[in-house]
Amino acid sequence: MNLSEIGVIGMGVMGSNLALNLADNKFEVSVYNRPHKDKSVVADFLKKNENFKNLKGFEDLKAFVQSLERPRKIIIMVKAGAAVDQVIGELCALVDKGDIIMDAGNSDFRDTARREKSLLEAGIKYAGVGVSGGELGARTGASIMVGSSLEVWEQIKKYLLAIAAKLPNGEVCAARVGASGAGHFVKAVHNGIEYADMELI
Repeated sequence: MNLSEIGVIGMGVMGSNLALNLADNKFEVSVYNRPHKDKSVVADFLKKNENFKNLKGFEDLKAFVQSLERPRKIIIMVKAGAAVDQVIGELCALVDKGDIIMDAGNSDFRDTARREKSLLEAGIKYAGVGVSGGELGARTGASIMVGSSLEVWEQIKKYLLAIAAKLPNGEVCAARVGASGAGHFVKAVHNGIEYADMELI
């Protein structure tokens, strides 16, 4: 089996659309969602998008991790809070030193900084990735705010720049905005401004 270049955990609205965006950009993508007793989220996703030949689906986390080329690059797109810590805990038993985990949900920047520190001690790299644009942005081009080391940014930027929104002048709406929790901090400020504008309107 050919190994995938990048993986996405969490096949909700945002995760599934990010995976399709990556696939649209010709990356080989593995996806994972925990199994449900009454339905298969992964099977349904693959069936709905069977025209994509560069998507692989898994309901076994170990098989998902093993499907990725090294250093592994894994995007987590699950509900902020305890679910992120749970997924990270499960991944830590399966990934290797030098692999990269990206949290692309709406995590608190302080949690992101804590997680990065803990993972670095284990030799695992981490990035907090703020993603704005909702379902449509995830699918066709999002605004992406990354908090990570420069080393990690160099390893992940080709994927994030590819799936980001593009301005008419060609400028890409993705950037490393600082270290550690900076990506999620900027996303939080962004949300505050956005929601205030919506209330004003």
